[in-house]
Amino acid sequence: MQENSATPSPTQTTEALPDLNQQGSTADAAAAPAPTVDPVTEATVMPSLEEMLKAAELKAAEHHDAWLRAKAETENVRRRAQEDIGKAGKFAVEKFSGELLAVKDSLEAALANENQSAENLKAGVELTLRQLVSAFEKSSLAEINPLGQKFDPHQHQAISQIEAPDESTEANTVLNVLQKGYALHGRVIRPALVVVSKTKSAPAA
Repeated sequence: MQENSATPSPTQTTEALPDLNQQGSTADAAAAPAPTVDPVTEATVMPSLEEMLKAAELKAAEHHDAWLRAKAETENVRRRAQEDIGKAGKFAVEKFSGELLAVKDSLEAALANENQSAENLKAGVELTLRQLVSAFEKSSLAEINPLGQKFDPHQHQAISQIEAPDESTEANTVLNVLQKGYALHGRVIRPALVVVSKTKSAPAA
């Protein structure tokens, strides 16, 4: 029987394989990027000293610019804070001063009327005092009147100490307020002048 001439011989098949492999290798080489490692040692190629120095200089310049901007912003904040503090100190009593104007007006009106009776004068003074108390309250200026309270050295100043009038009164109790004290927003600006009690001495045998 005659063999089919279309069937390739083993020799022909073996000779055709190198051509296919060579075409595949050429296509892969064309598509692959340039190598970044040494093809022999497979070690990573390091940048040169010049490139590293240039990168460090750029990074240092960025840090310097950021520092300059931060310094300028800090100076602006400090300047604005100083301006605000100056304005606060200068105009801190502006509201309180406005409240006192009404008190001054009432006093001047009372003095301008020379023919008023003592009763009307007293009523005018009482009205003026209420205006002043209202001004104090609006400015958080509180009165310290510790009559009958325990002596507090942080708010009171003892002028003298006398024996308690009776045994029920404890020692260091405020018996008399010679001058009221005042506190602004809880801070004592003038302590109350007081007379306090002391323990009653035992009678002589």
